[in-house]
Amino acid sequence: MKKFLLICSLSIFSIYSAYSQDDRQNEQIREKMSEFIQKRMNLSKAEAEKFNPIFYRYFQDWRKTLNDNKNDRLVLQQKVAELRLRYRNEFKGIIGEKRSNEVYKQQEVFIRELRQLKQQRDRRGKNF
Repeated sequence: MKKFLLICSLSIFSIYSAYSQDDRQNEQIREKMSEFIQKRMNLSKAEAEKFNPIFYRYFQDWRKTLNDNKNDRLVLQQKVAELRLRYRNEFKGIIGEKRSNEVYKQQEVFIRELRQLKQQRDRRGKNF
């Protein structure tokens, strides 16, 4: 019985640690993505202060949408489009309609650059 409890405790701890790492990594990505978008769009300090909380909510909803719909690409695309439409209205109040659409373009640029960096690191790792 004691061994069983020990194994269960260790399993729960390792699962919690994995989720905790994922949370920290997601938080870092979210912060870097937000900074990237703000710089690329030349947001003023006042705009950035209003933009950040909404972007953080959007990012959390976006990640949840990706995780919840990862097995059905078509549904995923639809859900992401719905999410973007909903948040576009919130961004529009801060940075205007045209620039609110630009948020998503810059998000895609960030993701593309992040993937390229990962591929470069993976290639470097194989060369050693």
